[in-house]
Amino acid sequence: MALPVRSQITIWGLSAAVLALVLWKLGDVLLPFLVGGAIAYFLDPLADRLERLGLSRALATTSIALIATLGIVVLALAVAPLLVRQLIGLVETAPAIATRLQGFLTSTFPSMMEHGSIINESLTSLGNAVKARGGELAQGLLSSAMTLVNAVVFIVVVPVVTFYMLLDWDRMVAQIDTLLPLDHAPTIRQLGRDIDRVLSGFVRGQVSVCLILGAFYAAGLMAAGLSFGLLAGAIAGALTFIPYVGALVGGALAIGLALFQFWGDWMSIGLVAGIFAIGQFLEGNVITPRLVGNSVGLHPLWLIFALSAFGTLFGFVGMLVAVPVSAVIGVLIRFAIEHYRQGRLYRGLAGLDDTPTTLSDATETKA
Repeated sequence: MALPVRSQITIWGLSAAVLALVLWKLGDVLLPFLVGGAIAYFLDPLADRLERLGLSRALATTSIALIATLGIVVLALAVAPLLVRQLIGLVETAPAIATRLQGFLTSTFPSMMEHGSIINESLTSLGNAVKARGGELAQGLLSSAMTLVNAVVFIVVVPVVTFYMLLDWDRMVAQIDTLLPLDHAPTIRQLGRDIDRVLSGFVRGQVSVCLILGAFYAAGLMAAGLSFGLLAGAIAGALTFIPYVGALVGGALAIGLALFQFWGDWMSIGLVAGIFAIGQFLEGNVITPRLVGNSVGLHPLWLIFALSAFGTLFGFVGMLVAVPVSAVIGVLIRFAIEHYRQGRLYRGLAGLDDTPTTLSDATETKA
């Protein structure tokens, strides 16, 4: 005899509460395991494909690890130093950008830039603050990033966790399957397949979109002669994971820097704006439809809300788990709605068996 519904709700509710408490209290400890698990999930289809080609699971995992390590080393040696230099240069250039902006506003809107006005005081304070703390700000940003995801996590812990989780991924999934409640195992398996479809469609596709757009923006902006093109392209590509935010932030940053660097050269400024216009056209009409598709079930507004809510509650770890958790919640909500439409609460008692559930059913019944 199965447990009463109230007991099941209590058990699963307590389990969810314990999980949320663990994420909140042990976020920093769990960070390398969450990152490693996400990378292993991302690479599992590749390992399965290598297995189908005749490689053992250990050899497939080792091959992936060696290729990934080589790629990370090349990226770190070729791109990371340039990104750091451009970040420091951007912070050092910020006072000059603020001064030029202040001069432009003074000549264009003299009434708004009178001595003592809010805009004038704000720009002056901002320029003085950046000038006084520019180097400290750049160093603080870099040290904060290294504190958040320090060198030990990247160099040792995350690769080790990823390797072992990728090696044992199928075994772990099979072990979890044996622990499912027998009464609900078929339903849970179906929900798991739906969740995997959503995650594989969105996460793997969206990461690919971020990499492609980041490379396109960085290459295009550097080819256009923008001094901080690599940095602006990397920011735009990384933020593309959040719908609309990457284009808005990256575009505003790139166009603002173009106005500062190419003031009066409207051809170069228009070229920078055109690069983002082309990028957005390709993203919306070619890249995202092909790599992500329209059936993953994660609406952009739902994704933005999930990232904001989980980031506020659990910090950086919350942002890492926001997409998978929102995908799980979305699948569960659709499952609940489907059962609600088939249940007595929605259809009522009268004509329960004969009531058409869709417009097409109603048309066929009438005919």
